[in-house]
Amino acid sequence: IKMSQEKEYEKLPHYKDLQIEITKLWKLSSTILPVVIGALGMIKKGAEKYIKQLPGNSNLCELQKITLMGTTHILQKALST
Repeated sequence: IKMSQEKEYEKLPHYKDLQIEITKLWKLSSTILPVVIGALGMIKKGAEKYIKQLPGNSNLCELQKITLMGTTHILQKALST
């Protein structure tokens, strides 16, 4: 959990530049939602409040499933070479 919190704070400045660019280019307001999902689907406690702010019907289980499928794909490619 400590590692995901560190990753969250590490990534915020990177996305701040993107947020500023979106505001300038399209004159839209944007919000940074710090959701870090580990390769094995680990999510920090409290991340659900950010996920609820996402547009559409995003839910925690669906995001974890997508992450695990991506991890599986990467492992299959790495192990088949």
